Amino acid sequence: MFKKKTNGGWEIPEVPLNKTKLNLELVTFLVLTFVFSSFIWFKWISAKEISQLQGLIYVLALMWCPGIAALITRLVYHRNLKGLGWKWGKTKYQVLSFLLPVLYALPVYLVVIALRLGALNSEFSRNWIPFLAFNIFFGLLAALGEEIGWRGFLTQHLFNRIGFTGASLVTGLIWAVWHYPLIIFSDYNQGAPIVFSLVCFTIMVVGISFPMAWLRIKTGSVWTAMFVHAMHNFFIQDVFDPLTLNTGITHYLIGEFGAGLALAASICALIFWKKKKNI
Repeated sequence: MFKKKTNGGWEIPEVPLNKTKLNLELVTFLVLTFVFSSFIWFKWISAKEISQLQGLIYVLALMWCPGIAALITRLVYHRNLKGLGWKWGKTKYQVLSFLLPVLYALPVYLVVIALRLGALNSEFSRNWIPFLAFNIFFGLLAALGEEIGWRGFLTQHLFNRIGFTGASLVTGLIWAVWHYPLIIFSDYNQGAPIVFSLVCFTIMVVGISFPMAWLRIKTGSVWTAMFVHAMHNFFIQDVFDPLTLNTGITHYLIGEFGAGLALAASICALIFWKKKKNI
């Protein structure tokens, strides 16, 4: 049987399954995730033009594919929706989760602009109240779908089997590969060569998978992962990228497909990997 920690950080299935059933549970989740996602990938990639509303619908639908797959898998094998990290945990970790993307991303953009490898977009402006309200709300809603799957189900499932390092790496790699169809076959990149974009994106995603896994396991809360994911998307895609003008090689350095964020995420991963004994 799995041993439950006294601090309540781990969430263990009520009735332990044998290894065969555990493997089948994992396979079921992954198959459902990629099958559901394939329909959205096909619609997205094959569309000649996508309106802003269609884009939002596609993003929301795609990001909920892992979550729906996790909910179905949990119901099939356990007849309940427990074990996915519904508890809140300590608020200090939620605050850390909210701010973490700024801590690892902002230095990248500041260095790029300071070294004149990019330029500050002085014309960037928004109607800030509706901009913040909509983008943060939509980001949280969409991120929750992914994180119920990736951290709520997959990371916890793998942690119980292969520990923190293995769970962080495997979850991060699967999470990265899940994005590949859109990076390769659509416009989900920022203009750098595909191979370069794939490498940097994969390193970044695996890197931030470590703090997200640490927070999920430490707190028993999927909400921490939701906050990191949503604020990562908001600050990088909606604020920092538009604020930074390309002066030649900028798109090789910033954003989710740049070397700068890949390096920052790697440093962040190392910091949280060293804290794995504190889980």
